[in-house]
Amino acid sequence: MTVKGKTAVITGSNSGIGLGVARELAKAGAHVVLNSFTDRDEDHKIAAEIANEFSVDARYIKADMSKGDECRALIEKSGACDILINNAGIQHVAPIDEFPAEKWDAIIAINMSSAFHTTAAALPVMRAAGWGRIINIASAHGLTASPFKSAYVAAKHGVVGMTKAVALETAQEPITCNAICPGYVLTPLVEAQIPDTMEKYNMGREEVIKTVMLERQPSREFATVEQLGGTAVFLASDAAAQITGTTLSVDGGWTAL
Repeated sequence: MTVKGKTAVITGSNSGIGLGVARELAKAGAHVVLNSFTDRDEDHKIAAEIANEFSVDARYIKADMSKGDECRALIEKSGACDILINNAGIQHVAPIDEFPAEKWDAIIAINMSSAFHTTAAALPVMRAAGWGRIINIASAHGLTASPFKSAYVAAKHGVVGMTKAVALETAQEPITCNAICPGYVLTPLVEAQIPDTMEKYNMGREEVIKTVMLERQPSREFATVEQLGGTAVFLASDAAAQITGTTLSVDGGWTAL
């Protein structure tokens, strides 16, 4: 599978899942545009390292995904956008009657509305190029629910619904739109939570991972950012040209329950 010469724009990609997806796309030959809301030397250094390692063009563009105009400006500044990966997201956990309204608004804006704005801006670019792939990083929580995550669950369900709508709108064009639904993924953020969870439950690392953190993931193994990146490369490849409007679960069997 190759995406050689294509340009991929990945939102929320200076760490975690987004960075893993960007690296796998670059490894497969795509030029990449990284993004987050910061504008640090480290952000631009990550892009430079990817460019050097994979011999592709790689840039970092600051854009706040909570702001619609900046979402659309990201696509404009990118120039080309053959592959759009809507990955940016945040989380907050609280009972709905105690859920801060500003947290709800931020989660809906960053996790769902940003994908609307970037997709709306990217589609004309893809149509002009005669080819396009839109890949939304949703979640197992786009297909099922957990308590105390009302905003996140609502946003991810919304992303899955929008994925289907966009796929139908582009069904007779060489453009596809799909969603990847990860379960628990081993990112630096999750890795940092393991020691505290071990202390809280007085368990060893493997025990706390399998019995506490991965309680809902039947495989009892984390998905990796590389696996999610590989899934994105597949969906962007010609092998997936007739896959559109669907979800691919990378969740160790979570949504099979």
